[in-house]
Amino acid sequence: MAIQVIMDRSGDSRHYFDPRDSEAVAKAERRFKQLTGRGFTAAARTSNGDSRQLRSFDPAVEETLFFPRLVGG
Repeated sequence: MAIQVIMDRSGDSRHYFDPRDSEAVAKAERRFKQLTGRGFTAAARTSNGDSRQLRSFDPAVEETLFFPRLVGG
């Protein structure tokens, strides 16, 4: 089971999907495109605990984290 974790002001929300389910993958890809289109950064958590930025949706990634754009002031 794969997961997309969306971080925001209220904490986080988690969306699980089965990478073998084409409908669930399509929904997860729409969510990825929607969030990155709104300025969120997508990152994959690696096996050693680090992360790497994702520029496109990859259904094989087990855990994708979405961070909102930071705004300085």
